[in-house]
Amino acid sequence: MKKLRLLYIFFVVAHYSFAQSIPGFIVKDSKTKESLTGATVSIKGTTNGGTTDAEGRINLKGVADGEQTVVFSFIGYKTSNQKISFPLMADIIILLESNDEELEEVVVSTTRISRNIESIPTRIEAISMEEIDEKANMRPNNVSMLLHESTGIQVQQTSYTSANQSIRIQGLDGRYTQILKDGFPAFGGFSSGLSILDIPPLDLRQVEIIKGSASTLYGGGAIAGVVNFISKEPREKPEFSAIINQTSTGGGTNFSAFSAKRNAKVGYSFLVSGTIQKPYDVDKDDFTEIPKSRDLNINPRLFVYFNDKTRLVLGNSTTFQYRFGGDMYVIKGKGDDHHAYYEKNESVRNITTAQLSRQISGNTQWVLKQSLSVFDRQIRIPGYSFRGLQNHTYTDFSYITQLNKHTIVTGANLIFDNFREKESDTPRKENNLITGAYVQDNWDLTEKLLFEGGFRLDYANRYGLFALPRVSALYKISENWSSRLGGGLGYKLPTMFTEATETLAFRHVLAIDNKAKAEKSYGSTIDFNYQNSVGENLSFTVNQLFFVTQINRPLVLTNNADNAFYFENAMKPVISKGFETNVRITFADWIKLFAGYTFTDAKATYKIGNQTVPLLPKNKINMALLAEKHRNFKIGLEAYYSDRQVLSDGRLTKPFWEFGLFLEKTFGKLSVFANAENFTDTRQNRFEKVVTDAHNTPRFNEVYTHTEGRSFNGGIKIKI
Repeated sequence: MKKLRLLYIFFVVAHYSFAQSIPGFIVKDSKTKESLTGATVSIKGTTNGGTTDAEGRINLKGVADGEQTVVFSFIGYKTSNQKISFPLMADIIILLESNDEELEEVVVSTTRISRNIESIPTRIEAISMEEIDEKANMRPNNVSMLLHESTGIQVQQTSYTSANQSIRIQGLDGRYTQILKDGFPAFGGFSSGLSILDIPPLDLRQVEIIKGSASTLYGGGAIAGVVNFISKEPREKPEFSAIINQTSTGGGTNFSAFSAKRNAKVGYSFLVSGTIQKPYDVDKDDFTEIPKSRDLNINPRLFVYFNDKTRLVLGNSTTFQYRFGGDMYVIKGKGDDHHAYYEKNESVRNITTAQLSRQISGNTQWVLKQSLSVFDRQIRIPGYSFRGLQNHTYTDFSYITQLNKHTIVTGANLIFDNFREKESDTPRKENNLITGAYVQDNWDLTEKLLFEGGFRLDYANRYGLFALPRVSALYKISENWSSRLGGGLGYKLPTMFTEATETLAFRHVLAIDNKAKAEKSYGSTIDFNYQNSVGENLSFTVNQLFFVTQINRPLVLTNNADNAFYFENAMKPVISKGFETNVRITFADWIKLFAGYTFTDAKATYKIGNQTVPLLPKNKINMALLAEKHRNFKIGLEAYYSDRQVLSDGRLTKPFWEFGLFLEKTFGKLSVFANAENFTDTRQNRFEKVVTDAHNTPRFNEVYTHTEGRSFNGGIKIKI
């Protein structure tokens, strides 16, 4: 036994000594000398590269002898290109200079590995911190404007009086989009109500979007795609920022403040935001286009650095929301028999998260995630009250290792979701327990051809097994041309909480019965990307994407003879196909033009007659022109066009344009901003009457565009 122990110690020491004897690079901050974890290091002109470990170290293997150009980059730092002779004789320390302007190197993590966005086979769109900062001026209390201008994404208002919104990707309903915050899926089922878009943007570092099936890593609900909101992390240099904003629509006031700092062992970040909104009736029909509301969000996070390899992140997000919409007389306390309609929404959302990560070696790490979310919401309308409580837990363990040209992610997770109706004689319930295991391999086959293949196996306690393969490929055709191809399967478990039932306040909606089956899908995307420059001052990028998704046996809301609503599986599928075109032009580094066009042909083939999916413009255009001098000024003009839409009753809407203008001037650490959103006053009640029938029993038409009209806002922003 003693000999075995000695032998074991010998191998451990030998392995450690050998690992330390291989020279490599250590990447650090040039000022603080702090090691930079996750910095990207690559050999220029090749796919040989990787990211630094917790000590800022990386050892590159398989590098040809001789002089090579090595590229060192990290978000928020200047990219460094250095000519270095191989093989290395000793460790080389690389010092990167901090630079807030250097944001071209985009590293994404939604595929669970940190990698340059240009070297990921899965097509990912990243909204940078610079763009987030611009949109925070327009809507400081939520992230809807971040997604509004994105090609192929539609922010859809689902309720006239409460102004709820959902995210539709490539023509599919919002329930098929998986929403993540720092990789945690805590916004599904009942908790997708009372707008999940009310996530304050001030603490966001990046938003990553995957369009098309992403079920291999994230399971059910990611049929249309994934939107991952990624928070900032603390650095040794303290950070503080705050926004105070005032709007013209009813005198709404928003405030947000964010603070973050760390030392060698402990760090923190803290976000607080709130909104006070008065009721707003723009067309003087006595009904609110914007409800009276009070929102408060408190989000502290604690970072514990046990050593250079082990880190624990604890977080808690609590949101209180109160919305009171409907007849203005009722809201002002002057209701009578004629003025009687109202809709009250009250909710508390609490999400607690924990993430423990351990860097075993330079090429291997594991991550353990755990979250618990509680969502309590009550809806009250005349003669009806609905209240429910949802508890959701998420546990995930993943193991990431690099083997030569492969980066392999294996893992398993457990999801428990429980909803129960409160204060009801016949309470409705939904319970789901899902266990899953997955594996994904990023394989750099050659310098130009990269693959990403994955497989997931889920078991849902009420619906059985789901096998979910997925594959993507990136081919770098030349220095200017590249192409991505991807596809996979997906599924969505039945739920009574959809956009359609939200508009009914879940009244007369029956719980999901045993006859309902899970929806299954398959989809594929292919895109072509071209980038080039003309002279020294003009550069441009063009991206062309084609997509198709088919959802088999989709759940459809139907009403029975008793006028109760229930879900049943249709025999024929929903098919959405189309393409997106994106163009970005930059002149002299301070003038930028963005233009996007989306064509979507989505059909519900189970319908008789017109099969076009309702509330979906077939043609959409989005454009933005921005002029900016860093830490000096910003000015931008935006324009959006939406084609005619089909309503549920078969009627066609009118097409419309909307325009926006924003300005920002910086004076040191203080900025003053102003924004004119939809200043041409495009709104639905200019095209048709939105509220019909008597005041005490109103009927609301489907919402297909703005209801509140033009909006002006402005405020001050502090950054320290």
